[in-house]
Amino acid sequence: MQSFKPVHIIGAGLAGSEAAWQLANNNVPVVLHEMRPVKETEVHVSDHCAELVCSNSFRSDDHEANAVGVLHQEMREAGSLIIGCADVNAVPAGGALAVAREAFSEAVTEKLKAHPLISIDRGEISQLPDAEDGPCLIATGPLTSKALSEAILAATEEESLAFYDAIAPIIHFDSINMEKAWFQSRYDKKGPSGTGADYINCAMDEEQYKAFIAAMLSADKSEFKEFEKAAYFDGCLPIEVMAERGIETPRFGPMKPVGLTNPHNPDVDPYAVVQLRQDNKLGTLFNIVGFQTKMKYGAQAEVFRMIPGLEEAQFARLGGIHRNTFLNSPKLLDGTLRLKKHPHIRFAGQITGCEGYVESAAIGLLTGRFLAAEALGRQALPPPETTAFGALLAHITGGHLIDTNGGRRSFQPMNVNFGLFPPVEFSRRREDGSRMRGVEKQLSKKKALSKRALTDTKAWLANIDLSVASA
Repeated sequence: MQSFKPVHIIGAGLAGSEAAWQLANNNVPVVLHEMRPVKETEVHVSDHCAELVCSNSFRSDDHEANAVGVLHQEMREAGSLIIGCADVNAVPAGGALAVAREAFSEAVTEKLKAHPLISIDRGEISQLPDAEDGPCLIATGPLTSKALSEAILAATEEESLAFYDAIAPIIHFDSINMEKAWFQSRYDKKGPSGTGADYINCAMDEEQYKAFIAAMLSADKSEFKEFEKAAYFDGCLPIEVMAERGIETPRFGPMKPVGLTNPHNPDVDPYAVVQLRQDNKLGTLFNIVGFQTKMKYGAQAEVFRMIPGLEEAQFARLGGIHRNTFLNSPKLLDGTLRLKKHPHIRFAGQITGCEGYVESAAIGLLTGRFLAAEALGRQALPPPETTAFGALLAHITGGHLIDTNGGRRSFQPMNVNFGLFPPVEFSRRREDGSRMRGVEKQLSKKKALSKRALTDTKAWLANIDLSVASA
């Protein structure tokens, strides 16, 4: 057996635990550093690895028509520890994969402890290792300690790492009714990289506007947790807070109707206009401009579907404002998640700009395999963007559009969703030759994306030729 310098992994959450498993199963030794119970966090209650601090659900397990279900299956193909332990400790949850919370984290911890190439070191890491100490993976998540955050900031030369993250809802383009909406920039301005038709516009009359504002103001809102309390990031007010300051306030802000002509009704001036802006390079996702919100998720979907043209909107993610910790990854990380200025350091999990248990673990899996490939003297080959692995990685390393509005940070965390996948050819007709419509058409598309993803994942795994072991 070859002898390798151990890889140091900081953080034994979902991403760090998965990365350690992938490395050790490829005969690369790992030191897994976890500060609990020596130093506690605001939300953890045990010293177990991969402790679930929120929901016990890994969301849909449908690998034929759901993006997160596809990611589950890709992780199974790659010998995932996290999904393997989740399968063994699953509890009834309909079409979702949910787990017995304590039994799951205990199972992950025991497997890591039992592996002869993994040692778990308890204690806080406050500094980043030097290159001569060997490769290092940081997988500390949204509650990275203050000392380590400061060390990361120094290494990245960024201004902030923990801040208030203002996110507007993001909608799948093909769910927008373009018979009501239209493309146009205000006053037809092209801007530095535009065409003069860069926004999707949804017009409201006075009655629609007032009903929309009333629904928004009466909707259930989420409150900040005690440890989250701070000023809004970048001064971004929630849209409902604007409305609280006066019913007309949004009409002088993100919903101003000036400089726009509705081609579906050109003789009538809109009373208010909601604009959507392209959110990813593929043009499959659009965000609602200026609509960061603290409305609860169920209320958001109901209220935002009152907007003309968005009655059937499908959300890639809903809006929010919350404390977060993540890197400006497209700027700082390369295609295999190495820190460009210090390539002996990699990042994984939520700190890279993904959201969700499964996504964090998946990025841990990829970084573990990248590190193992390098230790074995092989090239670290990223998965193709047609896979769930690759679509998520591409978002993190550069799938977003660069913000040209004053140079403000534009990269935002994202769950895996089909809007991140490149387009695919799919059948739009039934067996009898009649055309599919609505939900049936969307299902056909999702199945085509899923089938392609799983086929390409198997090909990628065979190509990288790394041994895997199931959990």
